[in-house]
Amino acid sequence: MITQEDYPLLVAQEGPLKGQRWQLSQTIVVGRDPSCDVVVTDRQISRFHARLTSTPEGVILEDLGSKNGTHHNGTSLTAPVVLQDGDFVSIATAQQFVFLVSDATMPLTDGSPSSGRLMVDLKSRRVWVNHQQLVPPLSAQQFKLLWMLYESKGEVVTRPDLVTEVWGEDQSAGVSDQALDALIRRLRDRISGLDPSHQYINTVRGHGIRLDNPSS
Repeated sequence: MITQEDYPLLVAQEGPLKGQRWQLSQTIVVGRDPSCDVVVTDRQISRFHARLTSTPEGVILEDLGSKNGTHHNGTSLTAPVVLQDGDFVSIATAQQFVFLVSDATMPLTDGSPSSGRLMVDLKSRRVWVNHQQLVPPLSAQQFKLLWMLYESKGEVVTRPDLVTEVWGEDQSAGVSDQALDALIRRLRDRISGLDPSHQYINTVRGHGIRLDNPSS
């Protein structure tokens, strides 16, 4: 028997609906119109902006021809996509959500973590720097890069290992050093926006990249 806890969840993060959540047991339309299942009263939001449909294959997210677009993990949505646990959904830039497969994957923290100057929650893909949440969320590639460094706990990660993790084994052979350097630079810029006093991502010449994450 399916219980309420078995249904996936849409959890509002940054935006006017922050903290609210919806069980995705049926089709949900997000928009500015009062008839929508999830109403976001912001001028950036179209009257009928996006739709989430529960199917046997999973929950499908699609944009409904909105003016300012729907973003999936930081990328503008051009076709329907099946959501995965921890995916970020942004409705224009006004409201952000995280998709979770069940209550069991809800982040344990309800606000900024109390220790560590940089903290990462893998399930929700949220990142805090100096006790401030990083908004908007990192792109999928930026998050993969940061997570590998974070999980290595200060150990140096080789550049080939980073490329394989971020781009996948099939595409890694075609990734240049410049592409990896550009990704690292963008990630550094995002982090330094919240804590310019410390460089978290360091290059160890001849060896690779490491995360320098001092305690809070």
